[in-house]
Amino acid sequence: MSFLEILNKRYATKAMNGEVVPQQKIDTILEAIRLAPSSSGLQPFEVFVITDNETKSSIKEIAWNQSPVTDCSHLLVFAAWDHYTEDRINHMFDLTNEIRGFKNEGWENYRQMLLSSYPQKNSEENFEHAARQTYIAFMAAITQAAYEGLDSTPMEGFNAGSLDEILGLREKGLRSTLLLPIGYKNATKDWLVNLVKVRKPMKELVTFIK
Repeated sequence: MSFLEILNKRYATKAMNGEVVPQQKIDTILEAIRLAPSSSGLQPFEVFVITDNETKSSIKEIAWNQSPVTDCSHLLVFAAWDHYTEDRINHMFDLTNEIRGFKNEGWENYRQMLLSSYPQKNSEENFEHAARQTYIAFMAAITQAAYEGLDSTPMEGFNAGSLDEILGLREKGLRSTLLLPIGYKNATKDWLVNLVKVRKPMKELVTFIK
C-alpha cells in the first residue's frame, strides 16, 4: 500500500473493541515518533504509553467521555516541554556530538545561538513552540499505525490541566498536548466507519504562485 493509499484509508476511529495490539506494532509506532523531524532536532517532547485501565478511565473522565480512551489497546499521551532550558538544549547537542563522534564549529555556533535565544524567551512562548513539534511526531504515529493495520483516534478534546495532574507532568517539566488511542475499530458501533472521506478539492486548498 502506498503512502497516499494509507492516508486515504485511515480515519478517526470512533469506537474500538478493546483487542490488545501486539507490542511489536506499538514499537514501530514509537520508532516512527522517535524518527520524526523537529525544530533544530531538539525533540522537545515526551510520549507516555498507557495500558493501565484505571489510568485510562481517569483520563476518559476529563476527555469528554470519549470511548476510545478506555476501549483502545494503548493510549499515547504527547507532552511538550514547558520551557527550553540550557540543560535541555545542551543535552541534545551533546548527544549529537557523541553519536556522530566529532564536534563541528558551525554546529557549536548554532548551539550558542539557541542558548542565547530560547531560554530567555517567555515560557508560554517556548511551550507553544514545543507543542507544535508534537504535532509533527503525532502525524508520524498516525500514519505508522495505519501502515500496521491499526486504528487510531487523534484527540485534542480533553482538559489538559487535569491530564497534567493525573500523570504528574508539570513536575516533569511537561505539559500535555495530544491524545492518541490505538487499537482495533468496533465496526458495529463506529458511525464513521463506512462514510466517505471528505477533504477540500485541491483547487480550494492549494495556490500555485509562478
